[in-house]
Amino acid sequence: MGFSFKPPERRIWRVRDLVAAVRTHIEREYSDVWLEGEISNFRAHDSGHLYFTLKDENSQIRVVMFRSSARLLRFRPENGMQIVARGRVTIYEDRGELQISAEYLEPLGAGALQVAFEQLKAKLEAEGLFEAARKKAIPALPRRIGIVTSPQAAALRDILNILRRRHDNAGILIFPAQVQGESAASEVAAGIRYFNRARNVDVIIIARGGGSAEDLAAFNDEGLARIVAASELPVISAIGHETDFTIADFVADLRAPTPSAAAELVIRSRQEIEDQLQGMHRRLEKAMRYRVLLGRQALENLARHGAFVRIMDLIHRRQQRLDELVNRLVQAQRGMFETRRRHFETLAAAVRHYDVRRMLAAVRKEIASQTAALTAAARSLFLQRRSRLDQLSAALEALSPLAILDRGYALVFDASGKLLKDVRQIKKGDEISARLARGNVTATVKNTQR
Repeated sequence: MGFSFKPPERRIWRVRDLVAAVRTHIEREYSDVWLEGEISNFRAHDSGHLYFTLKDENSQIRVVMFRSSARLLRFRPENGMQIVARGRVTIYEDRGELQISAEYLEPLGAGALQVAFEQLKAKLEAEGLFEAARKKAIPALPRRIGIVTSPQAAALRDILNILRRRHDNAGILIFPAQVQGESAASEVAAGIRYFNRARNVDVIIIARGGGSAEDLAAFNDEGLARIVAASELPVISAIGHETDFTIADFVADLRAPTPSAAAELVIRSRQEIEDQLQGMHRRLEKAMRYRVLLGRQALENLARHGAFVRIMDLIHRRQQRLDELVNRLVQAQRGMFETRRRHFETLAAAVRHYDVRRMLAAVRKEIASQTAALTAAARSLFLQRRSRLDQLSAALEALSPLAILDRGYALVFDASGKLLKDVRQIKKGDEISARLARGNVTATVKNTQR
């Protein structure tokens, strides 16, 4: 008995089909993996996507993080940084390369927030934003204080209580802003911009109570840090507890360890000011008494000198002469005023002889007469022009070709729209159209007669 062996049928793959099939299998098997390694060949594209290689001692794999995930990173990846990446394994079909599509990155051995904090701190410090030379002085006794914080924050109540106790006449303006969460940095920055634009305060306090590093992350925002640094009004940062430091603390003009301390730093107490004023008043009074005593002694010495007596006599004569000149001036003014008054009375008597109301009535009557005549002339001219217009319209209507059509005639045109005047212009089978008084008709020529 014989046996026949049939070899299996070959399946020939197209390259893209094979890569796509492997990619589907890999993505299904490795849809969520965590991978540890060192970053190299890091490149941030203008599109916002991140490209780099993740390697260890023996192997490496390409990683791509698309913009939708990259914008959520709390730090900036750098070459040589040890990280943990989470994502799915896939294949880039155009090159047939295995790669990781990352959704999350975390620095190894340090939190992302701390890495981002150190990176931004080093960057801004290199730009000189922390230098003491660029920081503005806090006014000793501001008339108005702007506070950027959450209206529900306990830190705000602490600040208001201390300000009320230290100096209850100080004006306080509050700009409500979130101090935690994704929108906190932009809202706090908006408050600083508002006070700088309105110029209605002398100093700004940014306040928030304590919290974790995640709670204070909004105050490590680069955009907010630059707004604080660019503020033309002095800014006091009062964020967290005494041991908490944020980027906003470094760029602010003054850092308060707590919100309560900010209230004590921003304005001196009424008692301190009153004590200082009393001390200054006592020193000024003592100095004035000493100056008066010296002046009195010098005056007594001068009074005993003969030259002083002659000077005083000269002054008295000049004063008497001045009094005489003043009296003469007063008398001359009175005479001038009396002459003017009599002249005005004469003019008033002459004016009373004319009856102004009678003159106005005559003028009014003349104006009314002229107005009536002008109105009548205008009406007559209008009627003449309208009659002429009616005549011209009737003559134009009589000459209109459309008026002929109303009497049963028609205008006949060939297929090109040319008006027909002779039967020789058309032949049997041609298309013609006729314009009637109301509407158009189209017809085919069956016969012609001359």
